[in-house]
Amino acid sequence: MRTICFSYPEGRKKALTMSYDDGQVFDRELVSIFNEYHIKGTFHLNSGNFNKKQYVNHSEIKELYKGHEVSVHTVTHPFLTQISNEEIIREIIEDRRNLEALTGYPIRGMSYPFGDYNEELTKILPVLGIEYSRTVVSTHSFGLPSNFLTWHPTCHHNENLLEKCKSFKKTPPWEQLTLFYVWGHSYEFESDKNWDLIKEFCKTVSFDDSVWYATNIEIMDYIKALRNLKFSVDRKIVHNVSAVDVWISVDRQPVKIKSGEILYL
Repeated sequence: MRTICFSYPEGRKKALTMSYDDGQVFDRELVSIFNEYHIKGTFHLNSGNFNKKQYVNHSEIKELYKGHEVSVHTVTHPFLTQISNEEIIREIIEDRRNLEALTGYPIRGMSYPFGDYNEELTKILPVLGIEYSRTVVSTHSFGLPSNFLTWHPTCHHNENLLEKCKSFKKTPPWEQLTLFYVWGHSYEFESDKNWDLIKEFCKTVSFDDSVWYATNIEIMDYIKALRNLKFSVDRKIVHNVSAVDVWISVDRQPVKIKSGEILYL
């Protein structure tokens, strides 16, 4: 029997995504570093803080984060488990509305302010158009999320980032997909005086043909598309019902399945 496994684009088995919160002015330097090394990030923004001291201006959002993803972090950054449902809805919907007006695309992702969430909140998010939300619970591993509404990252950038990078790069090209998910705040590089850390990380992890560099939403859309592939009983036919081109490996050989395509393997 043939071995059929999921793959990232072009048959890759590794992916990297970066996730940064709050939208302080230090995002400008961080975005510049990401752009230099062709690394993609997702930036979770509090629209209520735009134009305030130490925060980015609303007028620069579209250009600053071009090529990356802008995502919800609520309007005012409250503890979401300590406010009413009405306030939760306002905080998320209004942040979506504000960010969408500035970016020109639907905002579908989020990170929890202070990492604060509960089961009831995860049930509310889909009604508000939120399809994923990042926690601050580090797994210290490279596995895929089982639930995108409680998406646990690999680590914060201050948690032995370079050592984890070495482990990631040494991961053998087995059939299992791996994901390196780093989170933090750009202002921490300024306050900790360790901009060299993220520069060294990006230099080390970048320009690797075995790695797919993607935003949070790109990772989610792709994984959901893979998980929604429809196979025949004998696994000789596969139908990609999604709007995303995906890749699988058949006996370790990469195979592309275009959006909407029915492919005979």
